[in-house]
Amino acid sequence: MNEIKNHWKKWVYWFLLGVAIIVVYKALDNFEQVTGAINRFLNIVTPFFVGIFIAYLFYVPCKKIENIYLKAKNKFIKKRARGLSIITVYFIVVLILTIIINVILPVVFESVVDLFNNIQTYYELAMERYNQLPQDSILKSEMVNEIIQNIQHIDIKQYLNFDKVLEYLMSAISAVTGIVDVFVAIIVSIYVLAERTRILRFIKRLAEAVFKEKTYKNLDKYYNHSNEIFFKFIASQFLDAMIVGTLVTIAMSIMGIKYAPLLGFFIGLFNMIPYVGAIIAVAISALITLITGGLSQTIWMLIVVIILQQIDANIINPRIVGQTLKISPLLVLFAITVGGAYFGILGMFLSVPVIAVIKILMEDYVDYKLAVKRGKKQNEITEN
Repeated sequence: MNEIKNHWKKWVYWFLLGVAIIVVYKALDNFEQVTGAINRFLNIVTPFFVGIFIAYLFYVPCKKIENIYLKAKNKFIKKRARGLSIITVYFIVVLILTIIINVILPVVFESVVDLFNNIQTYYELAMERYNQLPQDSILKSEMVNEIIQNIQHIDIKQYLNFDKVLEYLMSAISAVTGIVDVFVAIIVSIYVLAERTRILRFIKRLAEAVFKEKTYKNLDKYYNHSNEIFFKFIASQFLDAMIVGTLVTIAMSIMGIKYAPLLGFFIGLFNMIPYVGAIIAVAISALITLITGGLSQTIWMLIVVIILQQIDANIINPRIVGQTLKISPLLVLFAITVGGAYFGILGMFLSVPVIAVIKILMEDYVDYKLAVKRGKKQNEITEN
């Protein structure tokens, strides 16, 4: 009986292997059709993934606001705490977006329009100042001259025409974010937030059923730890960026620097990328200020911005961020470099919390392996 059973298992194994080979061959033979079908499927489900991601971002705020409503004495509010928390979070988000769109963006937009319209003039002014430098200046080396000669053959206004850039940007936005997709994503996020207890309970039960007890506990531990790092990092960096951007904008406006709102917004935005972001933003801002305001204004701008960034790094940021990451600047720099190379600006930003989680996993693994070795060594000593 066992021989027949084993023989049957072998036939099933070879049959399934043959079917798998045929499926792979057909998939490769009709590769374009397969990829087309996969792309169509991904386009269909993308709003659902976006909705789940939005719900993930709003999970902590909803949970905290729900706890506040649950403590209310009014039974009506207490009974509808979850629904009211979702409404409150979305109301706050809409309010913030309204302020950004109606107050901040128009000022930044005006600066961007003026910068693009005058880019050719600023370029010619920069070249005039460059030509006035002494011949023995370090900036007049052969390499710099070669770079400038190559730039001179480029029609900058043609490539940096604001109307074209705006046209490309709007077409990209309309292609990626259709009205229907946005609507579906918001509806999905609301349903996920409303049913989050059931969804999390099901996921935990599924993980507990599939994995061993020890594996399940480790997954639960690292999931909670990762969430904590991610949310603290996102919230703290966003708040810190708003504070830095506002302070820099006010300081530059007082100093009479042209495009102060744009540069302040730019420095605040890039300040969300630890270490590297601030350096890149200040360097570009200094170059723009040098062209539009001269050397003296640039030096004063650098002094003020560096002082503000030192205040942020030593006073504001530690109070907001605290010890969220607990990783060395070298590791952060490595994460930003790799993340930026593969995933652009978003990769530079998200790579920091990701490397923090990887660091925790590696440390726990090393501690586990060392504990095992110490245990073996102790057993050997005891036996001897």
